[in-house]
Amino acid sequence: MSEVETQNKRKQLYKSNTPLLMQGNEACAWGALAAGCMFFGGYPITPSTEIAEMLARYLPQIGGHFIQMEDEIASIASVIGASVAGAKSMTATSGPGFSLMQENLGYAYMAEVPCVVVNVQRGGPSTGLPTKVAQGEMMQAKWGTHGDYFPIVLVPSSVKECFDLTIRAFNLSEKFRSPVVVLSDEVLGHMREIVSLPPQDELEIITCTRPNEPPEWYRHFEITPDYLSPMASFGEGYRFHLTGLTHDEYGFPTSKQKEIVDKLEKLRLKTARHIDEIADVRLDLMDDAHIMVLAYGSTARAARQAIRIARKKRFKVGMVQPLTIWPFPDDIVGRLLEKVDLVIVPELNQGQIIGEVKRLCQRHIKIVGLNRFDGELITPAQIVDKIKEERP
Repeated sequence: MSEVETQNKRKQLYKSNTPLLMQGNEACAWGALAAGCMFFGGYPITPSTEIAEMLARYLPQIGGHFIQMEDEIASIASVIGASVAGAKSMTATSGPGFSLMQENLGYAYMAEVPCVVVNVQRGGPSTGLPTKVAQGEMMQAKWGTHGDYFPIVLVPSSVKECFDLTIRAFNLSEKFRSPVVVLSDEVLGHMREIVSLPPQDELEIITCTRPNEPPEWYRHFEITPDYLSPMASFGEGYRFHLTGLTHDEYGFPTSKQKEIVDKLEKLRLKTARHIDEIADVRLDLMDDAHIMVLAYGSTARAARQAIRIARKKRFKVGMVQPLTIWPFPDDIVGRLLEKVDLVIVPELNQGQIIGEVKRLCQRHIKIVGLNRFDGELITPAQIVDKIKEERP
């Protein structure tokens, strides 16, 4: 199928400016299609399976490819291979599958292969609570594979954000030549909301920069001033080597100290030097707040209602919602911590992101967690009660 035919088919499937009742998982799939995804390799696992089901239906209609692999290890391997061959590629999974993907995710970070992984979180460890909600992979998404690497991880809190952040994940993945993880959860994946998809011609869609030099000059891992290398695909006449070993600018394994340091610094700096365009935070009623609620994912929905209830009770409360959890928005959160006396961090785990908040705090203020890990949501009333209990 030609590129023109693919675009025409995509437009026929995509219903813009029409109010649609859809699940978060469905919105994620629509976001992938809108972003130009042409390959999905995965293995069905609750509660993410609807993403695979939708893309299995629609990708072949636009000339794309869906493949169900034997497990999640093979799934992420197939995604890496498809991306190297030039297709925008993704997979979707949940906790146990995300664990199985970690080694190959490390390979993708080292080989600078763009791809998107959607993790619809459920209770753990191990098989845990397959049909219940949790936010237990916040730290795994940063530290899951070994070695020094600097991931980009996005966290939606609504069905519309599942759509928006899936597109953003593809864009960031293409620009920074890196895997990007979207951390959804069981509630977001299966809840339904009315969403109107924007027209495709209004969406910003980024594709990886391609080389413009002759093939004989091409360095697949060139260290450029902004640390972002053009990427050729297999079959385009550019010769390069891919390996998980630490390598030089051509991709060949190296034991030279300078080349090792240059490579690993590149993995750090291509994120660190661009944090301002990666980090995304939503602030709500923080202008005069003395109390901060920092919440993300489905918990942010309860927090948003809780701060309005608390405001009616004359508590000056605001909310900080990181849409980008990694790299953590240090500058924004750090500045806001200078203005408040109390921070509440509600999480569907035993305490993960609260450690990042404490790390950034340079003053002696009270930072307390509100943790639930029984498979149910934190409620607005629980957050309001915590504010009353802990107020300075």
